[in-house]
Amino acid sequence: MEPILQVNDLEMQFTLRGKTLKPIRKVSLDLFKGETLAIAGESGSGKTVLTKTFIGMLDNNGKITGGQIIFDGKDLTKLKTEKEWLTIRGKRIAMVFQDPMTSLNPLKTIGEQIRESMVQHNVVPKVQARQKVIELLMDVGIPDAVDRYSNYPHQFSGGMRQRVVIAIAIACQPDILICDEPTTALDVTIQAQIIDLIKVLQRRLGLTVIYITHDLGVVAEVADRVAIMYAGEFVEVGTAEEVFFDPKHPYTWALLSSLPQFGEKGKDLFTIEGVPPNLYKRIVGDAFAPRNRYAMEVDFVEAPPYFQVSETHKAKTWLLDARAPKVSPPEAIEKLRAGVW
Repeated sequence: MEPILQVNDLEMQFTLRGKTLKPIRKVSLDLFKGETLAIAGESGSGKTVLTKTFIGMLDNNGKITGGQIIFDGKDLTKLKTEKEWLTIRGKRIAMVFQDPMTSLNPLKTIGEQIRESMVQHNVVPKVQARQKVIELLMDVGIPDAVDRYSNYPHQFSGGMRQRVVIAIAIACQPDILICDEPTTALDVTIQAQIIDLIKVLQRRLGLTVIYITHDLGVVAEVADRVAIMYAGEFVEVGTAEEVFFDPKHPYTWALLSSLPQFGEKGKDLFTIEGVPPNLYKRIVGDAFAPRNRYAMEVDFVEAPPYFQVSETHKAKTWLLDARAPKVSPPEAIEKLRAGVW
């Protein structure tokens, strides 16, 4: 299959108070039509920043310094003006942000906010837009859609506001839908409803979906493939089955060991020691090495390449080098493989 979107050696930086921070470091990725890709990792690993480059939403102090983002034959890193980005953002690639209250305009009705997106991108004529919005509200599970059209965001619950944000995102029938922590602020029951809604819409509209999350429970439920991100780079990429049941990178081991399902009464939950590296500073060797209990001397000197585990699975760790000592994964990984979780 040909990728619908390709990222090749992407690098970017932010300038803040005269200092340079590099949140994305040589990232490459192929995204395939119709799949669900989950990008997982701790907060601050670069997940949201990476996907914002796909829609031209970097802050003014951020810029891409290398690499390509190829979509529909175009290199998106070459787009400079808002007019150019509006041919992509919302229309071809849309994003659902984690806090719907900050995504919605409190001074405009729900219906008008969805309608203006449709009209701006010429999806439907103005005279037909209201009816299309009502149909869209019904599609995302908003009851009494005709009356709700004239409501304001504060009149909706958190779960309903998230449904509205999803409606805005799919209003122009994009090719790619990016979901940035879409269930973080919701209770467990509503989380499940939103996940199910996105699955239904994906099948109906033929969407390609990118999930950004630190919740591996969500990853297990939705993903076809998983990319584990740490300090601005992907350290492991594979199918969901490969990453959950045959992970190779110690950071992936640590994330999976942190799942609350592995907690035992009377014992502390597993935590990853230390803190992520300072991205203002040049990283030498493997970025995860200072927190890695399996680190070798080489990890502090030279960054590992990607080692190909299978056709669909690769990991960036020296433990996969033929010269490395054989290390058994932690107990939690063995439990996952045995189905004891």
